[in-house]
Amino acid sequence: MDHDQNWASRDLSWQLEAISTAVKDVAQACGGDVIAILALLRHLEELHKEIRDGVFQENLPDNRQRLYSLLKDIESEGGWPYIARMRIQALLVNLSEEASDEDALPNYTHDVFRIDNSSE
Repeated sequence: MDHDQNWASRDLSWQLEAISTAVKDVAQACGGDVIAILALLRHLEELHKEIRDGVFQENLPDNRQRLYSLLKDIESEGGWPYIARMRIQALLVNLSEEASDEDALPNYTHDVFRIDNSSE
């Protein structure tokens, strides 16, 4: 039985590596197109949710021994799988601090609300 588990583990490792390579290839093929890369990330997030809500939940432990084993594995192997979202500040890191004059936001003051009475 141990031989079968080792074979299944090696097969899973190979499959996961193939998935990783395929995803990296797709990301590279996006050629810097941030919208395409965002679509890839959204797809991966949806896939994560689909697996979690489907086959994972269907196979959760049904006894204490298996639950303990699962929790022990989660703790020892790095915790619960999670796909973090970027914060707005992280998106702004690549923007230069000095915008060109045409890109800079206008410096509005309260004068924009002043009523011009000169035309009366």
